[in-house]
Order: sequence, then C-alpha cells, then structure tokens
Amino acid sequence: MSDSPATPLAEALADGVVLLDGGLSNQLEDQGSDLADELWSARLLAEDPAQIEAAHAAYVRAGARVLITSSYQASFEGFARRGLGAGEARRLFGRSVGLARSAARTPVPGRPGNSGDSGAPGPVWVAGSVGPYGAVLADGSEYRGRYGLGVRELAAFHRPRVAALAAAGPDVLALETVPDATEAEALLDAVAGCGVPVWLSFTVAGGRTRAGGPLAEAFAVASGNPQVLAVGVNCCAAEEVGPALETAARMCPGTPLVAYPNSGEGWDARRAAWAGTPTFAPALAREWVALGARLVGGCCRVGPDAIAALGRAVQHP
Repeated sequence: MSDSPATPLAEALADGVVLLDGGLSNQLEDQGSDLADELWSARLLAEDPAQIEAAHAAYVRAGARVLITSSYQASFEGFARRGLGAGEARRLFGRSVGLARSAARTPVPGRPGNSGDSGAPGPVWVAGSVGPYGAVLADGSEYRGRYGLGVRELAAFHRPRVAALAAAGPDVLALETVPDATEAEALLDAVAGCGVPVWLSFTVAGGRTRAGGPLAEAFAVASGNPQVLAVGVNCCAAEEVGPALETAARMCPGTPLVAYPNSGEGWDARRAAWAGTPTFAPALAREWVALGARLVGGCCRVGPDAIAALGRAVQHP
C-alpha cells in the first residue's frame, strides 16, 4: 500500500524498540463513545468512524509508532447480525486499516515527518487486529479459551477476517489476546499465504495461557515460522510479562518479542466492567526490553499519557 512506511517494521525492530499504542476502547470511552455492544469498538466503524480516527491520533501524539486497528472484535457473523452483508463487512474491515493509516499522518507539534521515514518520531505502522474467537462471542471467552472447537474450525472462522484485513494493506497483522496453543495454531494456519507478516501475542495468567496450558507449548507453535516477526503477550497484568517473555525467548530464539499488558485491573465478564487497582508502571518496560522486547505498549485501560511515559522509559533507561 502506498501509504505504508518505506521501512518495513521488521527492519525497524532490528534497529531498536518501537512503541505501540495503548487501549483503543478506553480512549474511545474517554472521548464519549458508548461501546456497550457485542461489536465493541468495531461498531463505530459503521456508526462513528471519526471517533476511531481521533482515538488513534491521540496515540500518535503520545509517541506511538504502531497503531492497532479497531477490528479486534469484528467478524462477518457479527456484522451480519447487524444486517450488514459480506461486501459491507469487508468494506468495514478495510475502513479499520484506512482510519489508522489516516491517523498516522497526524501532525505532532515540534516533531514533523511522522508519516514517513524522515523526521522524528519516524514512521507510523498499522497493525490489523485479529482478535480470538472468544472476543467475537462478546462474553469474555478470550480469557478462558477452550471453546470446544478444533484447529480446522477455528482456522475456517478466522480466514475470511484475515483476508479482508490483508486486502486493505496493513503493515502487519496482530494475532492478539490468544488464549491457547490451539487457537495460535489455527491463526497461523489462517494467515499462511496472506502476504502480510504477523505478530503472535498470548494472554496469560499465573504463568500459563489463559486456558491453563504451558506457555512453552504455546510459544513453540510459532517457532521457526518466517511469517512471524514477533511473539509475546498482551492483555495481561504487567507482572506476568517478564516471566512470559523469558519463555518466549527460549522457545523462539532470535525472534523479537512483543509486550503490551493491561493496566492491571481485572475484567469482570458478568458485570462487564473493570475492577481492581492499576499496577501498570512504565519503568517495568526496561526489564522487557532487556529480555528482548522490541514492540512495547499497553492494552486495556492504558491510555495516551501512560504510552507517552512508556516511550520516555524505554528511550531514556
């Protein structure tokens, strides 16, 4: 795609740390958007796309150099339940990439050139979000996994979503918040041959996948896969990141690592609300970088101010 940065993201990771954005949903809510819907932020692709672009732009101003699209909870099935046909659904998947691409050109005062390879803070890449099957169920299932579906069934579900996003020309696909090795295998099957590199990121708790499986087994699924430019964790407590990255580095030697945890609050699926005390501390990212993290950012409840602080922490250790 012509708006893609001239430098591939994989090359940038070889040169150093690249700052991801933070939670899209919390920024949208701070802007006044109502996300109480089974499509979550993806609903706004049809109803209020300007809010999505504004949320992405807030992260560009905070220093983010990778924007993750609003397609996490999007699916052909979910759009169909809203009366939207396959053609319109594909258009909305494409719009998620276009909105992020447009936001990547957001002017940053005193820092010109952020839409290309010249000037600071440098190019801004777009990651097409491919959330897990459980996210589309909109009941918190991504924090449990083990849906009773096998690799073939899950791959068949993800393949049309991957194709729609890949056609829009993102720089990378974010296979994120993956709860177990089974879905990781299915996702890698679904993206094979799509022509877009990917990162694979598990959600973890207690040193295991959210489904309770061994992390070593989960990361081994990506070992040696040339399409995978990074492996790691997201949508977890910050204190889980370090040990998980150690396992990822051991199972996928030489592969850059990715880390973007939550604020530390817990999601109560029954109440559909966050609870607990935030534990996210930008200074923790220095440990992640020392372990091999080259993509660092935040997930749910981590806003632009925290991303700006994170950027300062990794740039000035």
